[in-house]
Amino acid sequence: MKRLLSQLKTRALAPFQRPPNWHTDWRAILQRDQPAWADARAAARGPRVLIATSMGGFYAGATAESMLAVALTLRGARVEILLCDEFLPACQQAQIGHFADISDYGRSGPTGELCAACYRPARAMYEGLGLKVHRYSDSVTRAERDDAERIAAKIPHAEIATFRFRDMAVGEHALAGALRFFAKGVLDETSVAEAVLRRYLAAAILTACAADRLFTEGGFEAACFNHGIYVPQGLIGEAARARGVRVVNWNPAYRRQCFIFSHGTTYHHTLMDEPTSVWSEMPWTEKMEARLTDYLQSRWHGTQDWIWFHEKPQFEIAEIARKIGVDFSKPCIGLLTNVVWDAQLHYPANAFPNMLEWIMETIRYFARRPELQLVIRVHPAEIRGTVRSRQLVAEEIARAFPELPPNVFVIAPDSDVSTYAAMLQCDSVIIYGTKTGVELTSMGVPVVVAGEAWIRNKGVTLDARSAAHYFELLDRLPLGKRMDDDAVRRARKYAFHFFFRRMIPLPMMQTAEGKSPFRVAIQSIGELRPGANKGLDVICDGIISGSPFVYPAEEDAVKTAEVAP
Repeated sequence: MKRLLSQLKTRALAPFQRPPNWHTDWRAILQRDQPAWADARAAARGPRVLIATSMGGFYAGATAESMLAVALTLRGARVEILLCDEFLPACQQAQIGHFADISDYGRSGPTGELCAACYRPARAMYEGLGLKVHRYSDSVTRAERDDAERIAAKIPHAEIATFRFRDMAVGEHALAGALRFFAKGVLDETSVAEAVLRRYLAAAILTACAADRLFTEGGFEAACFNHGIYVPQGLIGEAARARGVRVVNWNPAYRRQCFIFSHGTTYHHTLMDEPTSVWSEMPWTEKMEARLTDYLQSRWHGTQDWIWFHEKPQFEIAEIARKIGVDFSKPCIGLLTNVVWDAQLHYPANAFPNMLEWIMETIRYFARRPELQLVIRVHPAEIRGTVRSRQLVAEEIARAFPELPPNVFVIAPDSDVSTYAAMLQCDSVIIYGTKTGVELTSMGVPVVVAGEAWIRNKGVTLDARSAAHYFELLDRLPLGKRMDDDAVRRARKYAFHFFFRRMIPLPMMQTAEGKSPFRVAIQSIGELRPGANKGLDVICDGIISGSPFVYPAEEDAVKTAEVAP
C-alpha cells in the first residue's frame, strides 16, 4: 500500500518536476547581445513597471512575460519582477489532478516539490536577465501572516465570498480560485472543500498584503500580469488599482500567435465595457470583409487558432438531426453553455445568479412552449479544455430533469456535432457568456444574451437586463427572420475589431509542445526592439504610456489591397 501511495504521489507531482529549460533560455539568446543588453538596462530611465508573473511554474505566463520584460527594457522602462517564493498557501498553479488525496491540499497546500519546481527555475530565468526579482515573503510581515491565518480560520463560511480586506475583494477571488481548483461551479458541502476555500482566502489576504506594500513603496507606474482574476493575480490587480498603479492584464487570444491585452482589469470585464466608438466608426472595406469571412470559416475547423476542440467535426445536417433527435424543419432555438467553473466573478449584467440557474429556468420555460425546440450545445471545453470540468452541465440537467421535456435536446460536450452547423439551423440562439455570439451575429443569427458575453452592449444582440426581461425576450421567439443588413454589418465590424484589432499578433511567439503552448522564437534581442514588430510596439506602448491595446489591422488590409494585382 505504501508503495502504491508513493507511486500515486509521484504521478501527481510529475507536472511540476520539470528542468529549468522549460523556461526560455535567455542566457543563450543574450550570448551575442550581452553588451547591448547591459547598455539597455543601464540606460533605462522610463516608468517603473512590475511584471507580476508570481507563479513561475505557469510556463505560458513566464514565457510571455519574460519576453515583455526584455522588450520593455529595450524601450527604456525600468522593469522589475514579482515571484511567489514557495510562500502562498494556495494558488492558481495547483490543480486537483496534482494530488492523489485532495485532503492533503486542504491540510498542507502546494508545498514541497510543487512549490520548489515552480519558483526556482523562474527565479533563475529572470535573474539571468539581470532584472530585480521581488519575493512575496519579503513583502509580508509576521503580523500580517498571523492575521491572514486567523481571519481565514475564523470567518464564518457563509461570509467568505463577500469578504473584503483593506477594501479589496479577497473573498470573491478566493472563491473563484477554489472553484477553479475543484473545476466546479459550486463547492461541495464538505470539510475538505471548506478547508481548500479557507486556504485560498489566506493566500488572497497574503497576496493583498504583499502587493499593497510593493505598490505603496515601489514607485511603480504600471503592473502587467496574466488574466487578472483568481489567486494571486486578482489581488495584485485589486492592490494596484487601490494605489493608483495602472493595471495591464493579458491572455492568449484565439488566433494563433495573438494575445489580448486590456487596461484596468481582466478582459472579461473590459471587452463588455469598451466604447462602441472604438470600432463602429471604422471604415469598412471589401478586403476587411474578405479577411473576416476567411477567418470565420476557419473557426469551423480551428485551422488558424491556438486551440480547437474537434479534429473532424460533423457538418452534415441530416446526420446531426439524427444524432440528437431534433427536427430542423420545425422552429428551433439554440442555447450555448460555458464551462461551469470558469471565471466565476460578479457581473452586474447577469440576468441570473449563475449559469446553471439560467439553464434550468430556460428549460422550464421551453417546457411550456411545445411549439419550439430547444437545442442545448454543451461546451466541448468541459472535457477538452486545459482544466477538465468536474461539474458537467449534462449531468446537472439530468439531475434536475430525470426526464427531459420532449422538445429539449442536449448535445454532449464530447459530441462531434459542429456547433456552428447546428446553430445555423436555429431561428435564434441564446447565450450566457460564450464568445460564439460574436461569430453568430456576424452570420446574421439573432442572439439573446443572458450573461456576460462580450457581444453584449454592441447594439446587435437582445440583451437581458433581468430575469423578467429575459423571459419577455423569449416570449418574442421565434423571430422568424435573420438580422437585417445594417445589423449584420455592425456585427461584422465588431467581429473584425475583436478578432483582428484586439487580438494583437506577435509572430515571435510560436506554437510549442509541452507545458507552455508557445515559445519565444528569436535569434537576438534586436528582434524585440522598437520598430521590429508592430504588434509588440502596440503592446509595449500600451504598458508604458497607457495607449489603447488596439492593433491597426484595418491598415494592413488597406495596404494589402493596394499591392494586390
